[in-house]
Amino acid sequence: MLGRYDRGSTGGEAKVEYGDGTMRVVKPGTYVRCAVTGEPIALDALRYWNVDRQEAYATPEAAMQRLKETGAAR
Repeated sequence: MLGRYDRGSTGGEAKVEYGDGTMRVVKPGTYVRCAVTGEPIALDALRYWNVDRQEAYATPEAAMQRLKETGAAR
């Protein structure tokens, strides 16, 4: 998971690379945006993402909505 990387961050939007169960902050910040709702997600609260699409989701419902939109959920 993430360490305390944000101590000197700008407080803006971060750029993150998502892996299987891990993530790497490429550009420091305090949040990312949900790919479905557009709402900011604090990095400390980020729990849902898609590795293949490199997208973050605010809730499990948002992740499921994206899966339905892309035809991945049946």
